Amino acid sequence: MITLADLAALHSDHGDAWASPVAPVVVDGPRGPVAVGDGPVTLMGCINLSRDSTYRESVATSPADAVRMGRIQAAQGASVIDLGAESSNAGAARVAAEDQVATLVPAVEGLASEAVVSVETYEPAVVRACLDAGARILNMTGREHEDEMLALAAEYDAAVVMCFGETANVREIADVPPDADPIPVLLDHFAPRIANARALGVDKVVVDPGMGFYYANLVDPPARARHQARVLAQTFRLRPLGVPVCNAVPHTYDLFGDEFRKAEGFYGVFAALGGTHLLRTHEVAHLRVVLRGLAELEVR
Repeated sequence: MITLADLAALHSDHGDAWASPVAPVVVDGPRGPVAVGDGPVTLMGCINLSRDSTYRESVATSPADAVRMGRIQAAQGASVIDLGAESSNAGAARVAAEDQVATLVPAVEGLASEAVVSVETYEPAVVRACLDAGARILNMTGREHEDEMLALAAEYDAAVVMCFGETANVREIADVPPDADPIPVLLDHFAPRIANARALGVDKVVVDPGMGFYYANLVDPPARARHQARVLAQTFRLRPLGVPVCNAVPHTYDLFGDEFRKAEGFYGVFAALGGTHLLRTHEVAHLRVVLRGLAELEVR
């Protein structure tokens, strides 16, 4: 159980990290600039164009359906809509780059006038096609072609969400670092990657600790939930990287059961209090209400 004393101790031990400045990432959108940084949390709605995705409520059955769903999420308060054509589940079927392009490009074109569009992929051909179609953010979930994808982001002046991971893509099962304190591992992981992105001309970088991915050593639901909550509550300790942080809010089916759709609001509180800047969610309307309530409360 997390207590106020636990949170007070966390601040006492690591509160100096809050003083580290974070440069906002600003992306031009159809309704004006979208700034990701200190201030209100920016919501990223997600839509899955893969039927392998376990979160059924966010599955679009066609590009036209993705456009419909994206318009709803934008109306609900999402400033960014993240599209993906291949599930990140470890057992999901792989989707060829040309098939991803065929699915994603019409959806990007249909949504680019509604919101800032992000595309989740690890294939350079998909990156180029989607940025050319109007996507403004690359949600990079693989390392195999990292430099090539970063070069494309620089060419199109796109922002990059740089996800934690060492494998070619997150569908290749790996372990989360077993250290009791995960933050030093994340700092060491991201610092050289950010420097490399800067060297390749990318000046809009957001990092993602990878809370939404599958790990071979985190298959026990309570252990996975503890790790996720720990990272969400301590996101502020990544501020020395100087860039905003994106977190995907979990849903922990095994703990929340039939109420799993409410779980994202539960974890969203930890994410917001912990210093998350960009929150990736399947439940935009719910998160918007939760975060608004959190912002309006004053506890003395």
